[in-house]
Amino acid sequence: MNYFINSKSSINLIKIVCCILFLLSFQDGKAQNKSGKIHGKIVNQSGTSLSNVTIQIKEFSLGTSSDNNGEFMLKTPVGKIILSASYVGYKTVNKTITVNSNKISEVNFTLTNTSENLNEILIEAHLDKEKVPTVSRSATKSKISLMNTPAPVVVVGGYLLDQQANNTIQQSIRNISGVTQAGNNYNIGDNLVIRGLGANYAYDGMYGGGSLGNTFNPVRSQTNIERIEVLKGPSAGLYGMGAAGGVINLIEKKPLDIEQYSIETRLGKWGHYRVMVDLTGPISEKLSYRFVSASEGEEGYRDVSSERFENYGSLKYETDKHQFILSSAYIEDAVQIDPTGNPVRLISTSLLGNPEDGGYNWENLVNDTGLDSNGNFSGVQLTDEQRQVLANSLTNTDGYEPFDIGDATLVSPLATPNKGKEFRVKLRHEWKPSETVNITNQVLYRNYSSDYVRQTGALNYSYYQQSGVIHSGARSPLIIDNVIYPYAARRQEYRIVDAQEKMFQYFGDFQKTWGKGNALRGEHLLSINYENRNIDYSQHSTWDADDSRATNPVPYILDIRNPNWGSGSIWDYDPILRSQYEKTVQGYGVGFQEVIYYDKLTARVGGAYLGTQQDYRNLYDDGQLVDFNDAGFAYNLGLNYRAMDQLSLFGNYSVGRTVYSVTSSLDGDDRPDSESLSIDLGMRFKTKDNSLLASLVFFQTATTNLQYANDDYEDDPAASNFNIDVPQYFYDQENRTRGVELDINYAVNNFLSFNTNATFQDPKTIEGADVITEQSKGVPKTYARFWGQYKFLLGKQKNPLSFNLGTSYESKRTIDGYSLVDAHVNSYVLFDGALGYGIGKNWDLRLNIENIFNTRYYVKAMFAGALPGETRNLQLTAKYKF
Repeated sequence: MNYFINSKSSINLIKIVCCILFLLSFQDGKAQNKSGKIHGKIVNQSGTSLSNVTIQIKEFSLGTSSDNNGEFMLKTPVGKIILSASYVGYKTVNKTITVNSNKISEVNFTLTNTSENLNEILIEAHLDKEKVPTVSRSATKSKISLMNTPAPVVVVGGYLLDQQANNTIQQSIRNISGVTQAGNNYNIGDNLVIRGLGANYAYDGMYGGGSLGNTFNPVRSQTNIERIEVLKGPSAGLYGMGAAGGVINLIEKKPLDIEQYSIETRLGKWGHYRVMVDLTGPISEKLSYRFVSASEGEEGYRDVSSERFENYGSLKYETDKHQFILSSAYIEDAVQIDPTGNPVRLISTSLLGNPEDGGYNWENLVNDTGLDSNGNFSGVQLTDEQRQVLANSLTNTDGYEPFDIGDATLVSPLATPNKGKEFRVKLRHEWKPSETVNITNQVLYRNYSSDYVRQTGALNYSYYQQSGVIHSGARSPLIIDNVIYPYAARRQEYRIVDAQEKMFQYFGDFQKTWGKGNALRGEHLLSINYENRNIDYSQHSTWDADDSRATNPVPYILDIRNPNWGSGSIWDYDPILRSQYEKTVQGYGVGFQEVIYYDKLTARVGGAYLGTQQDYRNLYDDGQLVDFNDAGFAYNLGLNYRAMDQLSLFGNYSVGRTVYSVTSSLDGDDRPDSESLSIDLGMRFKTKDNSLLASLVFFQTATTNLQYANDDYEDDPAASNFNIDVPQYFYDQENRTRGVELDINYAVNNFLSFNTNATFQDPKTIEGADVITEQSKGVPKTYARFWGQYKFLLGKQKNPLSFNLGTSYESKRTIDGYSLVDAHVNSYVLFDGALGYGIGKNWDLRLNIENIFNTRYYVKAMFAGALPGETRNLQLTAKYKF
């Protein structure tokens, strides 16, 4: 098949196969030890079979779970063992048995109900695989029931990620309110925002990047992720300096004490392929491992290609009081960058008003009559024939909506994918010196390099006014030898970027629980973090003939509908060095948090002192060293009232510290400290068996103390408004979002479940007391998503057949850039589906269909353009578990 012709992909597959053979041979060697088997069935006191009950041999950390008929089969060492059956909501039962070699022992269990633990601090319900997560660690860094959490948190379980065949975080956000695609960043990296503001990322609580500009932000794969937890708003120092929107905490897969192996293959449209293995199990009584590897690639819709090769390995060593996890990751990816998408044709619509349905009248496309100091026309003069050609090209959506160029793309072959290489190794140590003390220390080293050629510009000037001049120079339709090219793209720039980041991090969390009787108890939590980053960055640029710096210009794009491109390499066009710098960033923080449980109340009070020190040396210009400090306090106040077992109300007030981009240059301006603020009022409702969990949150979240220019400032003595006695900048700009978020997870029964969420928000930019932007660029005011599953047992073998249906809605989003007024992308509704079939205990087949009705839509608004979403897409996945 042509999916595997690519030589690099073949090498990646060979690597995966070699790793599989090595690990399986290791497991075969283990299997030669003497062993026996245990078979049994698990029922409740009414005789009903219980599925997904955990069966475990404590001495050897081996185990399995019961199937849909309540039966299990477990391979065990010979001799006397203690077999445990545990199930949330039921009493744990232990049985001591003797296992003989080459013999199947029959052991059955009958489990009885227990009363529900109302505090649920250490309980997470799994009555069925489809049950929703009810516990989170992200809000307090201690395991706590969501019903008792005084903060807005959303948790996405792995079963949803599997159903939707999600590969990246962009695909997984459909399950989370408040999270959507960002409006720009030239489509480099994840491009996600929370509540219309910046988002940070963490891996198991350790900072993982985000809000860092256009370079060090790789697309985050879901290959090694088992669940996602999103904490909204400032995090009061729990994760160091953070973005105002919140933290997306990616919980990685860990070694298991039971043998579990799976191989997955996936084929789809546009040459898409994916091969993945996930192997885990015990090595000895105290040591276990996990190995996850994947190779994935596609030619891509609109020829926007991507490739990714990933390797994850981890070892877990566990005793009664200590747990060590040593993990590593190596990722290579190459993601083509589409910085323009479909462009908005640049028209100063205020000059023409709304066109009639028949299009623009060419006589209204008047030439500029202004004269420059030499007595020449200021603007390019079009002939009557050229004006007619231009008018015939215009439609009534030009200047307001992106120009649909179909399946074409403005990604030039002179541009190259963002080729990233990431290596990280982490040591995590959890120590429980006593029943009331838990200590977690994590140390991480990360090395990330990135290089690409990014194409910017490619602007189609149709009838545009700049500084009062119509058709000002390069801001006019392209004319060559008196021939007008109304669909031409001008002012191209190609940026050649080469960058590397090396980072060391330490996070320490020290927790002590305390209690006075049964009514009052709590947790002390001390968090410490330190990080050091070293960044090396260089950028070369070349242009088309519209830029005087171009010594060997790249060709103009004569028609965006069918682009012509330059040949050869980008280096053939004599790029020049534009930027080069070295930068060191040190971040640090100390925070304390108190969580108090009293009867129906849970209170959280936290404070932290956080800071960053940035040292920037411009190697391109003067080599001057610029220092920048940003330090201060963050704090959090939260209260949760559990009015009844099924209903809780909470409020949260957080002030956080945000950091200016650490991957951009510094100008030496000592700006006031940056802050973020969030106020949340919410409620949660659940059913007694934890099959339903719903939350409703009213919020106001903002980034404050932002810089903007003072219009009254002028330092040119020749200017008529010369005035240096006023401040050059103000620092009270605010990006603010108010709104409501709804999340519902409901497992109606063992066969029917659904997830739905909705966000209604009003994102604005405010300067002083004035609203200057009514709707933040690229951020929808309303979006809603639904995903449901229905399954039933089919055939004599009772194999599960599942049907999935999903839908997504996003309202209109704004586009800005180059004085565009009222430019936008329209709202859209998408429908997705999936069909899954499980064959026996080993095989799972799944067909996912995205965009069932082949809706034409834009996945994100960008700078003077919008990125088209994929047309109908089919992916077939086969997974084998053994």
